[in-house]
Amino acid sequence: MKILDRYILKSYLITFTSVFLILMFIFILQTIWLYISELAGKDLDIVVVMKFIFYFLPKLIPLVLPLSILLASIMTFGSFAENYEFAAMKSGGISLQRAMRSLIVFIFMLSIATFFFANNLIPWSEFKSYNLRQNIARVKPAMVIVEGQFNQVGDMNIKIDEKYGDYDQYLKNVVIHKRLEGQNGNYTTILAKKGELIGSEDSNILQLVLLDGNYYDDVQTKDYNRKRLMPHAKSSFEKYTINIDLSGLNDVDMRKEDYSNTYKMLKVNTLKKSIDSISVAFNQEKNFYKGNLLSRSGFDQIKEFQFKSKDSTSEKSKNLMLSLKTTQNKIDVLDLALSNVIANKGSLEAKKIERKFKKKTLNKFELELHKKFAIAFACIVLFFVGAPLGAIIRKGGLGLPMVIAICLFITFHFVGIFGENSSEEDGLSPWLGAWLPSIIMFPLGFLLTKRATSDKGLFSMDNFIEGIKAFFRKLIIFKKKISDKRKP
Repeated sequence: MKILDRYILKSYLITFTSVFLILMFIFILQTIWLYISELAGKDLDIVVVMKFIFYFLPKLIPLVLPLSILLASIMTFGSFAENYEFAAMKSGGISLQRAMRSLIVFIFMLSIATFFFANNLIPWSEFKSYNLRQNIARVKPAMVIVEGQFNQVGDMNIKIDEKYGDYDQYLKNVVIHKRLEGQNGNYTTILAKKGELIGSEDSNILQLVLLDGNYYDDVQTKDYNRKRLMPHAKSSFEKYTINIDLSGLNDVDMRKEDYSNTYKMLKVNTLKKSIDSISVAFNQEKNFYKGNLLSRSGFDQIKEFQFKSKDSTSEKSKNLMLSLKTTQNKIDVLDLALSNVIANKGSLEAKKIERKFKKKTLNKFELELHKKFAIAFACIVLFFVGAPLGAIIRKGGLGLPMVIAICLFITFHFVGIFGENSSEEDGLSPWLGAWLPSIIMFPLGFLLTKRATSDKGLFSMDNFIEGIKAFFRKLIIFKKKISDKRKP
């Protein structure tokens, strides 16, 4: 029996390793293709490029590992069934569960290792890759300007509609937001129909020449009434040149690590602490705002006034009632109440947007916590889907097993994406969003294992035909009963 276990385990490991390496190679090429714009044309050292790829490898494991387990299981057990090795095992009294015993132990060990991998190595790779990407993006800001989106260049955000020319030096429809030193926010806006980037390799100055545009500068004032009018100065220009100093930007240390606050960089214990602190702060702020809004609404004073007005001897209630005798006083009270309602409504709408953002942040932390456990459990579930499915279809190799594995994994993957997006937008609970693919695949794995154990096919046409026959027999008997009742 030990020889059989070793043979099955060896066959599975060979298939799994081959499939895993092939899929990793494919996904690495996809990663390079996705991030080629961040690497190309920046005179990066080959060591930096290799670091970039190396740091992204662990983040591919949640995609590659489940698909490798599923495909290797289908191929291995399909090959056993195709070569009648399962038939020989069954003739010797060895069931499917007994044949799977060594692999079940291996998959459980692999799932435990996957959890520790997701909890330790993936946060480390996220930390390293994120910092490296930030450093690469600062090497040559001229290459970072991408069409159709705002790009950070020094103290400016630049957006262009189109780049053209031999070296993409000409720009079309340029929008620039500039920050004031020592202040948050963009207070200067520059619009130009055309622009040109002028620079040289031996110079640290990049010239941005703008043609035919306008310059808008917000006027800063402490007077609230003037601030509401949004004062600004406007000027037009035919040609305007901006010098961008690249000396500080090009001198970038690729080993510098300044960013460490994203939820994907945290381990389980740190995620739990962050979730607790965010939840407490979220609830405290909600309760504080609720009490503050209630006090500003004047509802307590209205209730007090109504209560005291029932007592006709109350001097306070008499004075309050007399103060509302004139029409003008009533109009003033209604105007005050209306302005109070409008102010509170605006405050509620702003708070609703802020609450939605904070809730989304909290959901991301909780989702990331559950995903570390869900990826380990998914390895077990997909094994129990692939192994019996391979024994049922009785086909090895890379033909039909590959098609079936890809279809199942696409379903698994897109259900996972749907769950994550819904959880982030508060449509689903974060734990449900992380576990949803495994919850859907678990019954399928149970059903396939049961059918493979009883040596049944994927679909039994005999049972289907017998069910149709039974339905028509019952229909004929039912019609006969009705016709007998109608007879006199």
